Amino acid sequence: MQCEVCGNQYDKSFTVIAAGVTHVFDSIECAATVIAPRCQHCGCRILGHGLEANGDFFCCAHCAKKSGEQSLRHRA
Repeated sequence: MQCEVCGNQYDKSFTVIAAGVTHVFDSIECAATVIAPRCQHCGCRILGHGLEANGDFFCCAHCAKKSGEQSLRHRA
């Protein structure tokens, strides 16, 4: 199958269904460019758990705090 990001025809490509839409990728890197959310503060791709507040996603508590969200913590 052909990767929807880079166009590579790859016999080990994989499909991901996200929000009811089927995607085809040849690598995690290509999948991340489409599916992984971006941090509201710094813009990096969130590949781990990340944090969410009021519909905004953050890569870490530091970025959340810098964006004005004071309630989020990594650990209590």
